[in-house]
Amino acid sequence: MQTVTLEFRTPDLEVLGIVPEGFFARYEEVELLETLRLEHGWRLQLLRVRRRGALRSAAELERESRRIRSLYGLQRLELVERRPRTRDYILLVRQRNPPGLKRLLELAGGHITPTIPFRLTPTRVVATFHGEERWLRRVLRWLQRQEMPFRVVRASAHPYLADAGEARLTARQREVLARAWTLGYFAVPRRITLTRLARLTGQSPPALGKMLRRAEGLLVARALSTEETGGPSEGPTDLVP
Repeated sequence: MQTVTLEFRTPDLEVLGIVPEGFFARYEEVELLETLRLEHGWRLQLLRVRRRGALRSAAELERESRRIRSLYGLQRLELVERRPRTRDYILLVRQRNPPGLKRLLELAGGHITPTIPFRLTPTRVVATFHGEERWLRRVLRWLQRQEMPFRVVRASAHPYLADAGEARLTARQREVLARAWTLGYFAVPRRITLTRLARLTGQSPPALGKMLRRAEGLLVARALSTEETGGPSEGPTDLVP
């Protein structure tokens, strides 16, 4: 199994219809957080979408839901979380696949899955896929035949964060993790509840829970990406047909 990270120019993917034309007039960035279901006809994904300007309220987004679904070919649009400070929506979307993506999925034969990191900006798209090497090669050959410019950024045998080894805890995350460890939050059985730990750290339980999960996720990804080899293997030319 192989994980490969590719870089495309966003305008090239707009031509294929994979990125909706005019999308980045309203939004700054899209990040794939998780693919929950992927079929030839549609996909169900959890996304982080950064808006240009202030976020709409949940009520406003609900009122605009029908228009947004029609504009971007969405069969489902569900607001999971609003993050006004960073102007991000966390959205659950079920979306019809454009012809270009359908063709890629047919070539992949169900053996390739989009994974993180996967980010779209107005100028470039960084896309990561995990699957059997022969199916990845097949998709890359098709992209070359379509004269689709792309660059293989990294190839790795690990299906985890390609840059996990470079990621670092913030000072605040390190402080909270250390306190949680000392007070027995990670002990089995647990010696302190999240609610009590939150009071001791001066945060609300939901905010603390999110901070701990993000820090734990970073540490787990880093550990899994470095096991056996001591780091993600980089071989951009290995997968080029």
